Amino acid sequence: IQLMESGGGSVQAGGSLKLSCAISTYEGSRYCMGWFRQAPGKEPEGVASFRSDGYKNYADSVKGRFTISKDYSENFLFLQMDNLKPEDTATYYCAARGRKSIYCLSSILQGDRGQGTQVTVSS
Repeated sequence: IQLMESGGGSVQAGGSLKLSCAISTYEGSRYCMGWFRQAPGKEPEGVASFRSDGYKNYADSVKGRFTISKDYSENFLFLQMDNLKPEDTATYYCAARGRKSIYCLSSILQGDRGQGTQVTVSS
């Protein structure tokens, strides 16, 4: 299972970034797919997720600002981040997990992940 993120960087508050993730896994390992982040000294936080039935979920802190999407082949996962805030600063990880779960936003924290990409938002 391989996941590789790209697209991180540094932006000012109010700016936008789009993260991409190339996924090389077998289909059975993708019941939940999504993004989580971890800031220094903080616990990992699920940001956005897809369940295999297409249901999307977002953390309250990013609702209305972040949008998760995927390509038709499901080999690429994206996270469009708009109106970024300094508190969004973290390392962002793409993750996938095959175990069935209603709560994909938390389930992906236990899944396979990429190496992460840094997002820094300055005020």
